[in-house]
Amino acid sequence: MSTEHTRLVAALRELRVRAGLSLAALAERTPYSKSSWERYLNGKSLPPRQAVRELCRLADEPDGRLLVLREIAESHWSGRAVATAPAASPDESTPHSQELPPPDGTRRRRLRRSRLLVVLAAAYTVVVGGVAALLFLLLPDSEARETESLPASVPFSFAPLCQGAACEGQDPMRLICGVGPDTLASYRTATGAHVELRHSAKCGASWARTWATEIGDRVDVTAGGPTHGVRIRNKGDAATFVYTEMTEVHPGSTVRACFRPAAADGERECFEARVGAATTTADPSSPQ
Repeated sequence: MSTEHTRLVAALRELRVRAGLSLAALAERTPYSKSSWERYLNGKSLPPRQAVRELCRLADEPDGRLLVLREIAESHWSGRAVATAPAASPDESTPHSQELPPPDGTRRRRLRRSRLLVVLAAAYTVVVGGVAALLFLLLPDSEARETESLPASVPFSFAPLCQGAACEGQDPMRLICGVGPDTLASYRTATGAHVELRHSAKCGASWARTWATEIGDRVDVTAGGPTHGVRIRNKGDAATFVYTEMTEVHPGSTVRACFRPAAADGERECFEARVGAATTTADPSSPQ
C-alpha cells in the first residue's frame, strides 16, 4: 500500500469519526454498501472518487486535498496491478520436439530463481497483510464489531508512529497522530478563515490546522519550543484542511497558534489553549 493510500485511509477514518457515522449509517446515506465502506476504511479497496466526495460532504469537509490523495493513490494502485509479459526469446519459436534439454547448470540456475521468486512472493504477502491488519486496528472498537471480516486474533497492536520529542516537526497525518485527535481550541479569524489547535495524547504532540483560507495566508504553532508553520500555497490548499507540523507537548502545556493573513495590511491574530483544559471557541471579537 502506498504512502498516499495510507494517508487517504487515515483521513477518511478521521472524517467518519468526526461525523459520528457508523458503517451502517454511511450505507444509508450514500450509494455504497456497509461492506464497501468496510473495505474502503480498512485499505482493502481504493474508494471511488464519488465515495470520497460523499464522506467529505457528510463531514462538512472540503474534498480537494482528499481527491488529490486519491488520484495519486490510484496511480500506485493500478501500477501494481500491471504485469508486463516477458518477451519471447528466439528459442520459443522452435517446436518442442526439436528443443534440446538445458544443461544441468542452467536447470540449477532456473531452480534457484524459482525458489527466490516464491520466497519474495511470500514476504510480499506477509507485508501487505500486516499493513492491512494495522489499518484495520485504526477503527474504533464499536466499528470492529460491525465488520464481518475481523479475524479472531490479530498479531499486531496499534501504536503511534512517534511519541513526544520524536514527533517534533513531523507530519501528523503521515505518522497517524491525526486519527481521532482532540480539539483544544477553535478560532475564526477576521478574514473568515478557521484555525484549530489539535492534540494527540497518544503521540504527546499538538499542531494546528486551518481551512477556508486564502493563498498566502500562514499559520504558526508553538508550545514554548520550536515554531512550526504552514503557508497556503495554491487553490488546492485553500480548498481544504492544511496542517502544520507537530510540536511536543505535555499535560498542562500551553499551545499557541498565530494566523497571518496574506494581505499586507492584515493583522496577526493569535490564540492559546492549555493541554488538558476544556475546549474553547473564539472569534475575532474575543481572541485568546
